[in-house]
Amino acid sequence: MFKNKYLYTFLALTAAFTAITAKAQPAATGAAQAYPAKTVRFVIPFPPGGSNDIVGRVMATALTERLGRTVVADNRAGGNSIIGTELVANSPPDGYTLLIISTSFTTNPVIHKLPFDPRKAFDWVAMLGVGPNVLAVTQSLPAKNVKELIALAKARPGQLVYASTGVGSNAHFATELFKHMTGTNMIHVPYKGGGPALIDTISGQAQICLSSLIQAIGHFRSNKLRALGTSGAKRSDILPDVPTIAEAGVPGYETQNWWGVAVSRGTPPAIIQRLNTEIGVILKHPETEKRLRGEGAEPVIKSPDELGKYVVNEMDKWVKLAKVAGIKGE
Repeated sequence: MFKNKYLYTFLALTAAFTAITAKAQPAATGAAQAYPAKTVRFVIPFPPGGSNDIVGRVMATALTERLGRTVVADNRAGGNSIIGTELVANSPPDGYTLLIISTSFTTNPVIHKLPFDPRKAFDWVAMLGVGPNVLAVTQSLPAKNVKELIALAKARPGQLVYASTGVGSNAHFATELFKHMTGTNMIHVPYKGGGPALIDTISGQAQICLSSLIQAIGHFRSNKLRALGTSGAKRSDILPDVPTIAEAGVPGYETQNWWGVAVSRGTPPAIIQRLNTEIGVILKHPETEKRLRGEGAEPVIKSPDELGKYVVNEMDKWVKLAKVAGIKGE
């Protein structure tokens, strides 16, 4: 009798607890469990040919296999990534519109009045990797190494042209840092992305481009461009015979590219964690690692919180550099 009484009480409490728990679950949980139920768009805020495009397409293809739904790479170039980034900032927070972010995401706020708050408009998903820049020059330029380039730039102040991926881009900031540390004066010509910047450097419209290694490596291999130095703390495994810019004549110089994934603020944590987990699996896969390292990028895995802290630190760092190097909006 008592056993039945306790049993009925237990079952009643269990049913009540289950009902309360079910009501307490956010509506997004069901959506997260079913995610993805349709095509996912991966916005690349640069034109084809650049490092963001290369890394973004590698990840879109791999995520398609992991998620079981098509992940479409969508190039939305313009405004040094601002146009595509704004598109994602204003997208529904449902995990169906992803954004590849890179150094420009953290340098743009320094010199542009943005139509969104980069610190508040996004949730962070996952880090993808890092890679060095490489100082590239057109084959017609007589400078064969970094010291010769510095001497040439000083002999022709305001005459040499360097191409960048846009005002406020990694290439812009990295080259301005180079100018500041070497006491040189070169003309800045911004482009809409790494591909167009490299094309004009190859043709001689610009003489210099501090490009990401991942987008320039093919042009070195085909002898369309000359590599003078890489920007990392150590030599690149892809270009072992090319010295770092620091050891080639600019002690203390160091910059790097990085890539990550973000979504609009308010995306369900369960979806963010699912994406972070799947991206982590992809980055650990031997084929993905081989592909990225072959392009001059090193896979890096971070949690959403770790990526968020990294992004904020990068923003703070570029604010300080802009003041020291005198970088201003154009």
